[in-house]
Amino acid sequence: EPERSEQKQPALVETWFLHQDSEKSTSWGSMRGTIGYAAPEYGLGNEVSIHGDVYSYGILLLEMFTGKRPTDSRFGESFGLHKYVQIALPERAAEVIDRDLLAETEDGKESSSNSNSNMDLRIACITSVLCTGISCSQERPTDRIQIGGALKELLAIRDRFDKELCVEGEPAN
Repeated sequence: EPERSEQKQPALVETWFLHQDSEKSTSWGSMRGTIGYAAPEYGLGNEVSIHGDVYSYGILLLEMFTGKRPTDSRFGESFGLHKYVQIALPERAAEVIDRDLLAETEDGKESSSNSNSNMDLRIACITSVLCTGISCSQERPTDRIQIGGALKELLAIRDRFDKELCVEGEPAN
């Protein structure tokens, strides 16, 4: 069984990464986790920890909102998904956001009422989520936001987005 942190909480790495494709997964003896998702400290042989889970969560947020995998060949070894997003934020956020998330649709069809303010609101919301992903996926474990703080940020982003959509005249979910 994999080592656990002193906090004795099950780590995301234990439940998620053990089920990944064996070609991209490494053994627990050398590095714990899936390349691109595993925290950098796992490459140094450090124990599985909550800090590592936060890192993986941050990378997953970045992947979901950019549509790019951390193992994408465009990144190389010294330039990863974290750095790609970090460099773009906030001025060039629209360049890294997944285009499908910015497309406005009504009942599966593209909408003709593509307002600039609504698009700006979408970009602002997703930029905030990407910033949370950056905070979670910092290189050093002690520089990462705690998972509770990340959750509070994401809930605040959701609430702000819902409130601003209501002001724009669209129904909140």
